[in-house]
Amino acid sequence: MNIDDNQLLRFTTAGSVDDGKSTLIGRLLYDSKSIFQDQINAVENSSKQKGLDSIDLAMFTDGLRDEREQGITIDVAYRYFTTPKRKFIIADTPGHIQYTRNMVTGASTANVALILIDARHGVIEQTRRHAFIASLLNIPHIIVCVNKMDLVGYDEQVYNKIVKDFEEFSSKMLTRDITFIPMSALHGDNVVHRSEHMKWYPAAPLLYTLETLHISSDLNKLDLRFPVQTVLRPQLQGFEDYRGYAGRLSSGVVRVGDEITALPSGFTSKIASINVGEQEVKEAFAPMSVAITLEDDIDIARGDMIVRSNNQPELSQEFDVMVCWLNEKPSQPRKKYKIMHANNEQVCMIRQKVYKLDIETLKREETTEEFHMNEIGRITLKISKALMIDTYRENRITGSVILVDEQTHETVAAGMIV
Repeated sequence: MNIDDNQLLRFTTAGSVDDGKSTLIGRLLYDSKSIFQDQINAVENSSKQKGLDSIDLAMFTDGLRDEREQGITIDVAYRYFTTPKRKFIIADTPGHIQYTRNMVTGASTANVALILIDARHGVIEQTRRHAFIASLLNIPHIIVCVNKMDLVGYDEQVYNKIVKDFEEFSSKMLTRDITFIPMSALHGDNVVHRSEHMKWYPAAPLLYTLETLHISSDLNKLDLRFPVQTVLRPQLQGFEDYRGYAGRLSSGVVRVGDEITALPSGFTSKIASINVGEQEVKEAFAPMSVAITLEDDIDIARGDMIVRSNNQPELSQEFDVMVCWLNEKPSQPRKKYKIMHANNEQVCMIRQKVYKLDIETLKREETTEEFHMNEIGRITLKISKALMIDTYRENRITGSVILVDEQTHETVAAGMIV
């Protein structure tokens, strides 16, 4: 079995309001037979009542639209589906500029970003914004879905121009893997099945691309980072002297016999055993949840990190982050926030604001002003006690932080360490 088979792939969708996102997701679910028959019957009946000749695919995903219209906040809608080759989670996020924070939330764990472009309108401001946020969040793969090709007569020249325009500005981004697919979600061209209308496009349709995308190498296998979530002292018969450390591997591979260092103390030891559930194993890798024991009894607590002795993160009390402000209340200078990093919680404050990004033009504006909701920019944080950090580019888990208001316990910002 291929290591990528049946792996979970998370993807996020982004596009302007009428780019056909709901129709595309509906088409994926419908043509891959991932919808229950009673749901199909209900949507077919509703489509008939509306006087439509064919099934309205958008209705499979627009159940939430009614709630939005009633003023109920839907931040990100998650959908799940499975094919024989893979399991999928779709994070469907609203595309408007006032929902930048929703896109950041939905895309933060994604392997792939699907960016929709209306073939009639080409690359627009919103396209650039969505691509930039995908790049900022270090999403490893971008698939540009050039939708509504049926409305431009399936014209290859129109598609080629969009590809050229997108490539021109994406050359400045750090995303390495960008795929382009011309499609018509409404008619099913190149979504699950190959298009009869676009014989000039030689590559695979969207679903096959998602099923076969190689995502194993997206995980950082080099840097062992094991944030300790809890210390296990069962005090049961036969386990009187057992002292284990449980948590989830953020990155890297751990093997019995490896030399490790516990941070922030700097004490060293070797891995004595690794357990995944009840089973003892010789090695484990991210993102597995494990319990490990060490050969020496050293002092380790929740929030500490176990790393390889010859490959350590930076211990720092002051660092810069790219931050997306999530809260309705703006940032306040000298105000103390709780910072959450891996399994560690400390107190921090914003020492200085370096610049804001104009999300429309992607230009940097030097600033000392506070950050308002949905704004993105770079700030310097001062932490009460040193954290074990990597840059977000190297490690999406040990390179990200969340800021929480100590009084209200609301999450106010998400940050990526630079």
